[in-house]
Amino acid sequence: MNNKEKLDLAHWVVAESKKTGANDVSVNISNSRDISVSFLDSKLDQLNESTQNSLSLNIYANNRFSGHTTNDLRRESLKSFIQKAVSMTGYLSEDPHRRLPDPKYYAGRKDIDLKLVDSHYDSIKAEQRVELAKELEAIGRTGDSKVVSCSGEYGDTYSESVKVHSNGFEGERQVTVFYVYTEVTIDDGNGGRPQDYDYIVSNHFNKLPSPKQISENAIKRVLRKIGQKKIASGKFDMIIENRRASRLIAALAGPWGGRALQQRTSFLEGKVGEKIASEKLTLVDNPFIPEGRGSRLYDGEGMATKKRLIIDKGVLKQYFINNYYASKLEVEPTGGSTTNIIANQGDRSLDEMVKSMKKGILVTDFLGGNSNGTTGDFSYGIVGQLIEDGKVVHPVNEMNISGNLGEILNQLVELGNDPYINSSWRLPSLKFEGVDFSGV
Repeated sequence: MNNKEKLDLAHWVVAESKKTGANDVSVNISNSRDISVSFLDSKLDQLNESTQNSLSLNIYANNRFSGHTTNDLRRESLKSFIQKAVSMTGYLSEDPHRRLPDPKYYAGRKDIDLKLVDSHYDSIKAEQRVELAKELEAIGRTGDSKVVSCSGEYGDTYSESVKVHSNGFEGERQVTVFYVYTEVTIDDGNGGRPQDYDYIVSNHFNKLPSPKQISENAIKRVLRKIGQKKIASGKFDMIIENRRASRLIAALAGPWGGRALQQRTSFLEGKVGEKIASEKLTLVDNPFIPEGRGSRLYDGEGMATKKRLIIDKGVLKQYFINNYYASKLEVEPTGGSTTNIIANQGDRSLDEMVKSMKKGILVTDFLGGNSNGTTGDFSYGIVGQLIEDGKVVHPVNEMNISGNLGEILNQLVELGNDPYINSSWRLPSLKFEGVDFSGV
């Protein structure tokens, strides 16, 4: 079923739902194909392929709301599905805030190509997929004498969807995603088996890096873990490597959302216009980046996306509030989720930042932990390297950082020039002063 056929079916579902008693309707029809191949220790470990079609139906009837999903897209089956969905909605409690967005929020949608689709997807052969995964594993396994185990994985996804609302919205979307991944385990010579990995995601097959680059990066990362140990607790300067910087900053995603604000479980409540972070930090939500992991022209409610300034030199400028919670809060909706979060950049690379560090810890990974969106308190396990006079002394592990987001964001003193484009949170390496580390 192509997108035109999906749109025809979606409009038919809308008409049938309203005929059955719905006041308003939202319909989303999608199909996807997912393929993954993995090798482990010289052997084909998994080869998976799945294809899925689905239809999601949201019913709005007499101030009541319900959501329903089916994989049977035949019209004769959908008639019964729709009748039951509308009938069941009548048993629910009323909620006047459950309604489709005002059509004015659909307006202004950009007509641009976000370059999210590889037009050559259908020409990729099974042999290419298998060979890529096999090569990733082989290079990683033989790349260093200390390697005792290695896995290599290749995967791709093709998906397309259409969305139709009974009050005038219509949209369609197509995306291809490709990834390569390698994980390496080594013998550190002291009975330890440290692991590390590297991966890349792209919307285009020909933009994936070579298996050699990915596997060698994974080996380089895991070799840095030889000799890991705790150090005494204390306050240290901290640099978080770019690919893990989002673990700290993304903890804001809950507190700045409409649900937390409406339920008064956000430490950011009432702080628009106030300084919540160092003046070094500016964050922009930009949905229009070509090939961006979070790029899109409309959000999950059909509202046209916009480029928005979220934090300006440390000052919180706005929240992420969807249509439902905007109604409850009696404010204008701004969109309920992030697209691509872009931070401002500094002038120096990660290596330059490390070389200038007198004493501190370079955090290369986080292990478990949690953050409390109501208070801003957090605690995370970390893996990294102790730095003294710009040089690595030894790797560290089994340590924790703890504190409060409202405080640590004001301890940010530098951003690197290395945004991590492999994520929808495009953050560079971040340097903080005086962070509490718990160790021995």
